[in-house]
Amino acid sequence: MATSAGGAHATATHPDDSTAHDAPRDRSRSRGHGPAPGGALREAAERHLRALAGESARLREDQWTAIHALVADHRRALVVQRTGWGKSAVYFVATALRRAEGAGPTVIVSPLLALMRNQIAAAERAGIRARTVNSANTTAWETVYADVAAGEVDVLLVSPERLNNPEFRDRVLPELAAGAGLVVIDEAHCVSDWGHDFRPDYRRIRSLLHDLPDGIPVLATTATANERVTRDVAEQLQAGDTRQDTLVLRGSLERESLRLAVVDLPDPTARLSWLAEHLPRIQGSGIVYTLTVSAALETARFLSEQGLDVRAYTGQTDPDERSRAEDDLLANRVKALVATSALGMGFDKPDLGFVVHLGAPQSPISYYQQVGRAGRGVERAEAVLLPGREDRQIWAYFAGLSFPPEDTVRETLGVLAAEEGPMSVARLETRVDLRRTRLEQMLKVLDVDGAVQRVRGGWIATGRPWEYDAERYAAVAAAREREQRAMLDYLSADTCRMEFLRRQLDDTAAEPCGRCDVCTDEHWPTEVDPARREAAADHLDRPGAPVSPRRQWPTGMDALGVNLSGRIAEGSRAGEGRALARFTDVGWGTELRRILAEDASDEPVSDRVLQGVVRVLAAWGWQTRPVGVAVMPSRTRPTMVTDLARRLCDLGRLAPVGALGYRSEDGPGPRRHNSALRLHQVYSELVLGDDVAVRLAELQARSPGPVLLVDDYTDTGWSLTVGAALLRRAGAPEVLPLTLATMGG
Repeated sequence: MATSAGGAHATATHPDDSTAHDAPRDRSRSRGHGPAPGGALREAAERHLRALAGESARLREDQWTAIHALVADHRRALVVQRTGWGKSAVYFVATALRRAEGAGPTVIVSPLLALMRNQIAAAERAGIRARTVNSANTTAWETVYADVAAGEVDVLLVSPERLNNPEFRDRVLPELAAGAGLVVIDEAHCVSDWGHDFRPDYRRIRSLLHDLPDGIPVLATTATANERVTRDVAEQLQAGDTRQDTLVLRGSLERESLRLAVVDLPDPTARLSWLAEHLPRIQGSGIVYTLTVSAALETARFLSEQGLDVRAYTGQTDPDERSRAEDDLLANRVKALVATSALGMGFDKPDLGFVVHLGAPQSPISYYQQVGRAGRGVERAEAVLLPGREDRQIWAYFAGLSFPPEDTVRETLGVLAAEEGPMSVARLETRVDLRRTRLEQMLKVLDVDGAVQRVRGGWIATGRPWEYDAERYAAVAAAREREQRAMLDYLSADTCRMEFLRRQLDDTAAEPCGRCDVCTDEHWPTEVDPARREAAADHLDRPGAPVSPRRQWPTGMDALGVNLSGRIAEGSRAGEGRALARFTDVGWGTELRRILAEDASDEPVSDRVLQGVVRVLAAWGWQTRPVGVAVMPSRTRPTMVTDLARRLCDLGRLAPVGALGYRSEDGPGPRRHNSALRLHQVYSELVLGDDVAVRLAELQARSPGPVLLVDDYTDTGWSLTVGAALLRRAGAPEVLPLTLATMGG
């Protein structure tokens, strides 16, 4: 019988389940003194647990300790327990007891839609009325608020992003917090920037807790926090509460159902063919995790071609499609979801039979969390890791998304301080060279630090003193590097893998599991069927990725002296282009990352790459065949792009139109990273020379048709957008971008 959010209906048959008859081997340890068992409150708690999880359900002692602390003592508590232990049972039972006392609804801050759906389903089974406020149900918010005010909601789940939505923060949150019976922070490791999945929006929780009226209990839960994260979260939970320290309940992280293994295969072809061969042999259904969106899509396509019923699941997947995919996996209608970390925290399927990783996460703690999805309600579940040679490059890319350097932060604060009113993120982009996502993340951190505030219409500087905590940021970066080294140690470990993971999480009870491939010396085979390997090679060698045209100019360009706004005119717009591959692709991406690396030499592409581009052209499916080739100017790879264009002209009998140019010798200068500043760069510098205009006019008079526009890679897309606009205005009826690589996906 599992008392986890979505598995509350399971039967008491498995050692990972949360039942009282687990108690002799439950090695949880408590900090602080819990109440003695028994009494009317415990009887009521046990009754509510049975309603939630079945007649055989009994509370663990640490579950009861937490519930008593919340309900009887109105304390703040942090529960760090393994996946499947029954953390959600604590807050649902506490909710029922608090509501019976006449307290207000429980407010749960929950990070993922999948987690919210599971929590609502579990609550409803116990007769607890749960509603949610998140980005996927904006039209229902007012109705939800009205139901809360009318006392018709027992549990309100709120996404952390809502905590700093001006309307929600100023109009709804104060009243909601003041009337709450219990506040719950789920996946509480996200609060700490030492945690493996730190989220700036979660830092708003400290302000929420600080402003809570006395006597409102608070519960934070997580399955993945080492001692450092545990201390940090416990300290943050203390905000505004000087009565007593946070109660910390931390237990053993043993997972007796998991069979951990690493299968070291030589290349992406071998890994894909191994998956196709072995997934059908693994009992049940499960999850195949990838490190990137493009890898998830590519892997799902190949496995589908091999006859496996799988679905892709990423952060870019339509929300309705994601929900259907989750339902299909829960109902065992698919063998697997091929997913990024978007399918992670809180997804609850007790009989999930396996978790396979195609590529290693950059943290053993993150890996432990993800494999923890499996084996909650079955005797055996497989957790297999297939590391890739490219994993470290992907880790390095994500590491580049860390908190910006001090001069960038100071520049942002200065821009906001000089503005008379609020600045939107789009307008701020015209002044600060950060991508939209990274800029928003930085603003959220500064908001929590009190240096800026989100208001209606955008962001303002508060004028409060702010210090750049370089020492802490450097320490966090160093901790990330240590985690990456530890992940590499896990891959090559000659000792128990489960013990290794538990020690990474500072589990003092860690000991050899006796089940992993190291303990048993039983290893998965590395040989793959030659026919499957050939099919995988063919799949990975299949070139081509779409390059979607820009359709809208960035807002606020007038601030940069560029008179562009609104939709890009049809007569100036690029057509849909193609790239040989995405940088993140499992197949061609590996080669492209090598030849387009910053330190790579500028030389003609290999015959193999050229033939790949030719195959992209052959499969394009355009309505009218191109008649000519134009080239984007390049300061770093002029030999590569001009030679590629020349060879395409020779092979395809296309007319060379020539290369566009720059107004100044240095060109646009160092590449800018966000849309507004990059567009400003290329718009002011890119020109169509008279010789190119003449050749284009002669070509169109002689043989009208589309023109290919060749470049090495596309990032923001604005160079190709401006180049296409220049060619269109000079008479090209259509311009089709063609690049070796795209950053998309």
